Amino acid sequence: MTTRILPAVGDADAARSITTLLSQLPDAEPVAPVVDSTQLIDTLARLAAESVDELPEIVVVHERIGPVPALELIREVALRFPAVGVILITSDAGPGLFSAAMDSGARGLVALPLSYEELVSRVQAVAQWSVGVRRHLGHGGDVFTGAGGRVVTVSGAKGGVGATLAAIQLALAAQTSGHGTALVDMDLQSGDIASYLDVQFRRSVVDLASITDISPRVLADAVFRHDSGLALLLAPGEGERGEEVTDRAARQIVSALRSRYEIVVLDCGAQMSGASAAAVEMADTALLLTTPDVVAVRATKRTVRMWDRLQIRKAEETTVVVNRHTRGTEIQPPLIQKITGTPVAGTAIPAGFKELQGAVDAGRIHELDSKSTVKQALWGLAGELGIVKAPEADRKGGRLRGDRGSVSFRRRREAGG
Repeated sequence: MTTRILPAVGDADAARSITTLLSQLPDAEPVAPVVDSTQLIDTLARLAAESVDELPEIVVVHERIGPVPALELIREVALRFPAVGVILITSDAGPGLFSAAMDSGARGLVALPLSYEELVSRVQAVAQWSVGVRRHLGHGGDVFTGAGGRVVTVSGAKGGVGATLAAIQLALAAQTSGHGTALVDMDLQSGDIASYLDVQFRRSVVDLASITDISPRVLADAVFRHDSGLALLLAPGEGERGEEVTDRAARQIVSALRSRYEIVVLDCGAQMSGASAAAVEMADTALLLTTPDVVAVRATKRTVRMWDRLQIRKAEETTVVVNRHTRGTEIQPPLIQKITGTPVAGTAIPAGFKELQGAVDAGRIHELDSKSTVKQALWGLAGELGIVKAPEADRKGGRLRGDRGSVSFRRRREAGG
């Protein structure tokens, strides 16, 4: 049997050296290496979407891979693609790192400089393990899908553009359609999800920040179950405690949520922190809200360029959503798309201050009237993004069960508009 091996190596010279040695191993088939953590996860997710059989048996991760540190990357691969064996290549083969690598989910560790004998031994052992896991899981069923839950981040180009409202309504649409959904307030210093939903809960995302292995029970203790059915993970009541949630902690939290919920919606606010940047980087869908005015559109362009410079998110992988849209404004979605260089969602959210005021002031935004044009547009956006599912009996009517005000689902338009 041929063993497919995917090297994840940032340095070109090291990648050539590792690929050459891997090609000399018996029954080994190294594929084209990936150069960073984002490309690795994207590649595995794309292959898993096609079939479990398309995934490589082994991923080889170099210690200097970036931007996500090697051990955190291994943990994410192990959580999202449990039938893929991971081998860490490192110059530090001491017992401390070996233990940390195993705790993260690695199946083996090989020391630098590479030894043919050691490499072949590790590859053969991990390949046998991978084959055994796949045989146990079976093929063609829904037992293992590889990618886990869908993560959607909602960020604001600037403060006050409606990111929190959008995140809540997108999560409600997903939950109402039948998806198990978690809503996370990653606006750590000034998050308002608790106020919008009129909840008081002593636990927050900070309670998970120092935990290195977030078990389902630990996660359940930190999550608040809302009357709407949403699982809420709230921002801390003391904004200064938001600094305790590092980018590493955020990655672990998002990975844990992804493994437990079908849809995970994160409100990342307008101020970028290490935690929110990590969430945007990990997201399957990253939304950036703006309003159709010069100041907000300029802020959108700045944010898109900043994400690109910091290798958080490429412009073409970011979807801009236009909020408070009116036909009379001079700045329309096609112009915003041209200015920002990003795809713009086909669904624009209309201005609706009067219809929102009562629900916002009462902290009952989840009870927003189904006739609300804002709610209808946001639930339509959820359909466009593919984060809702319609029961078979309701598909002809294009409505979500349990909400007569929801609108017909629209397929997401191509990136051109």
